[in-house]
Amino acid sequence: MKINIYYGGRGLIGDPSLTVVKMMMSVFEELNVRVDKYDLFEHKNEMTKLPQTLKDADGVILASTVEWHGCGGYMASFLDACWLYGDKEKIEKLYMAPVVMSTTYGEKEGELDLINAWLSLGGITCAGISGYAPEASELENNKQYRKLIETTAENIYRAVNKHAYSLPTSNGVVRQVSYRTLNTSYTQQETEQLSEYASDDKYVEKQKEDIRELTDFFKGKLDGGQDENHIPELFQAHFHPQDHADLKYKIVFKDGGKSLTIRVEDKDLVIGYGEAVYPDFELTMEKKVLGEITSGRKTFQGAFMEGAALTRGDFGNLRLLDKMFPFMDDLLSGVKNR
Repeated sequence: MKINIYYGGRGLIGDPSLTVVKMMMSVFEELNVRVDKYDLFEHKNEMTKLPQTLKDADGVILASTVEWHGCGGYMASFLDACWLYGDKEKIEKLYMAPVVMSTTYGEKEGELDLINAWLSLGGITCAGISGYAPEASELENNKQYRKLIETTAENIYRAVNKHAYSLPTSNGVVRQVSYRTLNTSYTQQETEQLSEYASDDKYVEKQKEDIRELTDFFKGKLDGGQDENHIPELFQAHFHPQDHADLKYKIVFKDGGKSLTIRVEDKDLVIGYGEAVYPDFELTMEKKVLGEITSGRKTFQGAFMEGAALTRGDFGNLRLLDKMFPFMDDLLSGVKNR
């Protein structure tokens, strides 16, 4: 059996949560449990990759110290990464026990916060421990406290080893509703790859550099300000039909004017200015942003990611829009073929 411990404190000498964790680790070692401890403050630059360490674990302990309010930023960042990049199917089978010690106040609120977060991720919780300990020596020198901590560790071992049952919670329903539109277009493997890229500063910087080079290369060649009457013609010219596509798009312009409607039925395309009734996907942007897209400077997804476009609808339809009208890819292909 393997238990991962994620410590979200600052690693200070005399941290009561660290003291509790060390006592628990001693108990786990006696029970022949493999324990991996992750100090989150040491992994702050690779937080997005940490959820991958959950894959070979049977149980999890989330340990943190409340110094003034809440469990601290490192633990919150780790839970955010689990929500965005974690394997939800694996988390659904993982038992989590919270360890929250306070040097001021708020240990019960911190413990409840970790429990609710884990349940929202779809995981299973078991009894942990929380308390007030301004000095770690109070825990080390008190036999009753030590016995309580050791008993808690033994109970965690039993819950994980015997796969203790628990009743379903409403947090699971919240997760299904909240997560429905998040990363729906990515497989788990793609999500994990994305988490590695997001934590790789060199990769991110290289992408920024490539974008700057492309911008400089096309500078002066791309005006981005086509006559809006020619926009439908550009869409027609760059239309790449997708099998079984049956969608209606609506592009609303922030700076006024009629909306652009795009109707796609397999290989048929109807595009023009006017109102679209019940569109499947709606975008809101300025006309110059659409000009940059049709000029090949950016994609629809790129405009959304940088905040230049607002969307409403299934995000998968946005990806499909870039596949049907790959202005940037067509432009780059034309340059390469020259």
